[in-house]
Amino acid sequence: MQGILRVAAAVPHLHLANVDANVTEHLNKLGEAKAKHASLVVFPELSLTGYTCGDLFFQQTLLKDVVSGLVRLRDGMPEGLIAVVGAPLRLESGLYNCAVVLSKGCIHGAVPKTYLPNNNEFYEKRWFRSGEGLPEDSVALDMPEELVGSAMFESADGVRFGVELCEDLWSPLPPSTFVALSGAEVIVNLSASNELIAKREYRQELIRQQSARCLCGYVYVSAGAGESTSDLVFSGHSMVASCGAAIRENDGYLADDYLMTADIDIDRIRADRMKQTSFGDCAQTHHQATDIVVVEQELLLPEDVTPDVYVPKHPFIPSDRASRQTRCEQIFAMQATALAQRLKITGGRVTVGISGGLDSTLALLAACKAVDLLGLPRTNILGITMPCFGTTDWTYQSALELMRTLGVEQREIPIHEAVRLHFRDIGHEESDHSVTYENAQARERTQILMDVANKTGGIVLGTGDLSEIALGWCTYNADHMSMYGVNSGVPKTLVRWVIQTAAERPEFEASKAVLQRILDTPISPELLPPDEQGNIAQQTEDLVGPYALHDFFLYYAIRFGYPPKKVFELCCMAFREDFDRATILKWLKNFYRRFWNQQFKRNCMPDGVKLGSIALSPRGDWRMPSDAQSAAWLRECEALEI
Repeated sequence: MQGILRVAAAVPHLHLANVDANVTEHLNKLGEAKAKHASLVVFPELSLTGYTCGDLFFQQTLLKDVVSGLVRLRDGMPEGLIAVVGAPLRLESGLYNCAVVLSKGCIHGAVPKTYLPNNNEFYEKRWFRSGEGLPEDSVALDMPEELVGSAMFESADGVRFGVELCEDLWSPLPPSTFVALSGAEVIVNLSASNELIAKREYRQELIRQQSARCLCGYVYVSAGAGESTSDLVFSGHSMVASCGAAIRENDGYLADDYLMTADIDIDRIRADRMKQTSFGDCAQTHHQATDIVVVEQELLLPEDVTPDVYVPKHPFIPSDRASRQTRCEQIFAMQATALAQRLKITGGRVTVGISGGLDSTLALLAACKAVDLLGLPRTNILGITMPCFGTTDWTYQSALELMRTLGVEQREIPIHEAVRLHFRDIGHEESDHSVTYENAQARERTQILMDVANKTGGIVLGTGDLSEIALGWCTYNADHMSMYGVNSGVPKTLVRWVIQTAAERPEFEASKAVLQRILDTPISPELLPPDEQGNIAQQTEDLVGPYALHDFFLYYAIRFGYPPKKVFELCCMAFREDFDRATILKWLKNFYRRFWNQQFKRNCMPDGVKLGSIALSPRGDWRMPSDAQSAAWLRECEALEI
């Protein structure tokens, strides 16, 4: 898969002040990382000696062993890896706490720690100097290579990574902030953070927040439990985060002698940075001239290696129940609040078409909550059900029961004869069940809603959701149009969960049974006649494809701008137990074709509030010409192997 970097957090068993034994442990961990296809391996702070050596750092025997140990590590490590190890180095006339970057046969540079803690249990200034102001051409004592003070490195395939050490992250202005603004996409942090009650949680937040602010991957590796316990305990805490999300964290509270791998999506980082204008502006303002050390080593995961990433099937839906319920509560509250604000201006009356399906149900629930917030009676809401050729008794009864139990004003307006008259006017045979047959019903319903709204002084509430808007699954100037699209920010896969959550609210207790009935109803526009048993004959997902797939495509293709190949591979990973590759590819092609061809509907869509990371309003997140061609994307789809 394109654009994946596999990193490894290596915490070897420590032999305190025994550099030779520690180099052996490092080589073992590098061999393990190689076998697991990691390309960037990060060790703890001062990993070659141990962090707790104390005044032994002044012993020239130890420092000499560090230099020879680095040479041994350089020459003995496997090819195809970049290692970042911790070592005390004598540079110029001082001693520095450094992160050394190596690959097979080459030491590329050393990055000295900038901010040295010297309070409470820490006494680093007793031994080390700050790297701030250190000349970039400083050379380590007896070191064969020149060690550059730059904190940024670039691989042969264009991945840039920066380096900082422990306390640097805890400072008000971490060096990684400036390195990220200068182009580093991944930051590695070699740390020796002792364990205290609640300190782990604090570190977790620091790492997540720094990766979020810097829009980067962040690899944090801390010294293990093999350090001296004379006064402190070290936990071996490692964590990998990207753009604010934790990707992986080591098992166990106190750990030692392990290697943990994690995959970072570099494409996602680049996509976020392209979109975040504040990041670009900040980079221009605070860009610092940084020498970039080029490492002749590729970092990205080869195409023939399967990424070790968790790809959720439903990117819009939290996987655990508590988070999902909180998300749905927030969405529903935002919908209702936004609609209430609109109703303050328009007079507080709503007209909405009720089909007995999911989308119109969610719109009606949001309308009820909105008028409740305004202290208005629910009879200010006029629900209209308009049965026609495709209406089943199941959905018809659901619509009536929903309106009754919610206490809104309800009206039934059958449209069979009006549509038949229209067929005669335009010369269309009723037996011809083409798109004209379907759209005539949809437009008749919208005409009724608009005219009744005029008559009653209300606004027509739209019911279309984000997924339908993406696919253009709406009839132009019919259900496509309203005075306010309350569901326009909710993807189809999330609609049922929001309804399920709303059904548990006390104000909708009387409607709980009918809401469950609606949740059990297949998704259908009900524009074709029912089958012989009176059941729904036209199911939307048979026509446009499973909404679970389309919402997945929407999230990765639009949120991150991923190419079809990457969207396809991610989807195959997520749905490997549900759909074969041929089925996924079929609907991926359909997604790209429909999304491009239906832009003209989005360019004149009604107002509707943005609720999540994706919105398709031309006044907000998405601006696209209606005549853009999908040929390049479809060509890439055609080239995919199934």
